[in-house]
Amino acid sequence: MEEKIKAFFTSLDRSLFIDNQYKALSKLDRPLPIGHGQTISQPSLVAYMTEALKLEEEHRVLEIGTGSGYQSAYLATFAKELYTVEVVEELAIKAQKRLTHLGYTNIPYRIGDGSEGWAEHAPYDRIMVTAAPKELPITLIDQLTVGGIMILPVGHSGWQELKRITKTDDQRYSEEKLLDVAFVEMIGKYSP
Repeated sequence: MEEKIKAFFTSLDRSLFIDNQYKALSKLDRPLPIGHGQTISQPSLVAYMTEALKLEEEHRVLEIGTGSGYQSAYLATFAKELYTVEVVEELAIKAQKRLTHLGYTNIPYRIGDGSEGWAEHAPYDRIMVTAAPKELPITLIDQLTVGGIMILPVGHSGWQELKRITKTDDQRYSEEKLLDVAFVEMIGKYSP
């Protein structure tokens, strides 16, 4: 793991992002329920996905699935700007309060269907998707800059493939499988 991500991984208290009966289990390296059928990912996977995104401090990042805001904290720490979209209003409001309280000022928030991205701020250097569409979301690939990278799980309920998509030009992209994973399903256009 890259040193700066490793340092952040050990310093960020995941319990700050959980406000239910699972808070006591926050130190475990496993996903935990956060309500509304959603989960907070296991810390090691969040760090892995962040590293796989190859973030640079000047990057503009789109995150689909704010959830608790835990992954958002990583992205906002290592990028210039993070645009984050969450479909569940209650989760979005809580995440914004948490992240604002933690001092993040580089995050515009949106409540709504993230499957369509956030076109008015595109293109993005990086995109992180934390819910699984049934197929590659071309709408999101279109919002990447040439040379941009997207990390996302793809597949049906149960196990999916975590992929790294790199946009090679305006019409093409490359695809690399990283891991087998289990994420909640994406709500919206690319729902399974």
